[in-house]
Amino acid sequence: MAVWDDLVGQARVEEQLAAAARDADALVTAHAAGGTAPDASKMTHAWLFTGPPGSGRATAARAFAAALQCVSPDRALGGAPGCGFCDGCHTALVGTHADVEVVRTDLLSIGVKETRDLVRRAQLSPAGGRWQVIVLEDADRLTEGAGNVLLKAVEEPAPRTVWLLCAPSLEDVLPTIRSRCRHLTLRTPPVDAVADVLVRRDGIEPPVAAAAARATQGHIDRARRLATDERARARRAVVLKLPLRIDDIGGCLKAAQELVDAAGEDAKQVAEEIDAKETEELKAALGGGQGGRMPRGTAGAMKELEERQKRRKTRTQRDSLDLALTDLTGFYRDVLALQLRARTPIANEDVRDAVERVARDTAPERTLRRIEAVLACRDALDRNVAPLLAVEAMTMALRG
Repeated sequence: MAVWDDLVGQARVEEQLAAAARDADALVTAHAAGGTAPDASKMTHAWLFTGPPGSGRATAARAFAAALQCVSPDRALGGAPGCGFCDGCHTALVGTHADVEVVRTDLLSIGVKETRDLVRRAQLSPAGGRWQVIVLEDADRLTEGAGNVLLKAVEEPAPRTVWLLCAPSLEDVLPTIRSRCRHLTLRTPPVDAVADVLVRRDGIEPPVAAAAARATQGHIDRARRLATDERARARRAVVLKLPLRIDDIGGCLKAAQELVDAAGEDAKQVAEEIDAKETEELKAALGGGQGGRMPRGTAGAMKELEERQKRRKTRTQRDSLDLALTDLTGFYRDVLALQLRARTPIANEDVRDAVERVARDTAPERTLRRIEAVLACRDALDRNVAPLLAVEAMTMALRG
């Protein structure tokens, strides 16, 4: 299995990355032999992967990182780097390679301190691999100060360091950074391709896989979760009932409160699964004794962990809300498709009766205004507006 097999519907991107990996391999091989480096114009020190959620930005970056570390003997016989089986590929893909640092955050932003640590690492020579690779999966969450710190490292990289940045769009990254990166755009995978992956790799029944892929419109991770998690299906069902519950002001406010409460419950469940484990591990590392008593001087570390957990809970709640709003946008997109008699198949076939009812009772212009109201709510949440206030404003706009 090659490292590119997890990329779904991204043939053009795969071709470009495979070509760059071949050039990178030739460059390192020539350097190790003391010879003249070949033309490596397809390889560069900084890459920027952009694409809509679910397109596989991080998957592409990790696959490229593995191909750069490939040590398969087949390369000497003309084989392409990225076999997926050698020690370099395997450890890079599972996250244990000493020269591949994958950075993802469960917080709202990536600050200056974390970025400086990355920059210091990027100045090191590879410990045992062929390249020092830094994969920054949430480059769009860099604060302005952190972006300025990163800029210096991207401008003047170490000879065998590669930065792989991931973001939803070019606009989410500082212009000074994106101008120094090679840009690759990923597209939303075809629904049929996503369904095939769910069947082939996850063992999901074909009808369930097809329904999940269609409902999430090609978002691989969301489709997998929808197909395997009963709670995810229940939450989606609640969200898709909202358009039928906003006939009056009371219904709008109640629907908004339930939506926010559901997101809060989601965040609470994640916290219960992770926070207790993190707290116990930190206490053990700090020498916590029986009875819960901690050694002197450790209160600061415990407080820092609590603050981190609180920020993570905030992001989890907002991510859950954003997922609900994405499902709601898909509902009104289906309504608009029926109203305009488009040939595009609807995503929410399981609630087709509700979609047809709303389509009959309203005009396309009103549906467009409703989609704009949902998008405005997502923007408000990005600007840190109180979740309940933002969702209440949205439900009132949907009614109006």
